[in-house]
Amino acid sequence: MNLIDGFRTIAPSIPYIINGIWVTLEIALFASIIGFVVGTILSLCKIGRNKLLNGFARGYTSIFRGTPLIMQLALAYFAIPQLLGINTVNAFIVAVITFGLNSGAYMSEIIRSGINAVDKGQFEAASALGVRYWPMMKDIILPQAIKNILPAMMNEFITLTKESAIVSTISVTDMMRRSQIVSAQYYTYFPPMFIAFILYWLVVMILTFLGGRLERRLARSD
Repeated sequence: MNLIDGFRTIAPSIPYIINGIWVTLEIALFASIIGFVVGTILSLCKIGRNKLLNGFARGYTSIFRGTPLIMQLALAYFAIPQLLGINTVNAFIVAVITFGLNSGAYMSEIIRSGINAVDKGQFEAASALGVRYWPMMKDIILPQAIKNILPAMMNEFITLTKESAIVSTISVTDMMRRSQIVSAQYYTYFPPMFIAFILYWLVVMILTFLGGRLERRLARSD
């Protein structure tokens, strides 16, 4: 089968592969939300004075940043359920949670750097007014820090979108997995995988463009 015939053969399955975009974006979106929440908590623990929480946050970050994401996914989907005697798990939920927890480790460093970049005078002014630590962080410092790190957060979302392709290893039907299914169905690999390849590239280019627009808008608002 030549290349042109290969594309003609899989043509009816192209919409099936394209629809995998929504699965990919859902994983990236939900994982980003979890990552932001976890990252915020970890960053506050890292800059806080409680040594126990500080050590926990740094240990968490070390583990998730120091091990392969695909290994974390395999542990969450195959090993931990077997250890706990769980027979069936939802692959999509496992993927979202694993990616979210992994993203939290990276987000914690991004948010921590954003907090450290806030003018120290803001801390001093809030303290002088008698604002307690946690209300100060929630109402004064974090909003300013998040504005400064929005481009970095967008980059993290783009990274999650690309890395989500490994969920195909636990049979989540994202674009990568759907291209594999179509390849097996028609016994031809290049056409469906090339289509998925282009779709990933287009999605990332669109997200990169949107991220650039956001960064320029924030720069003008300063």
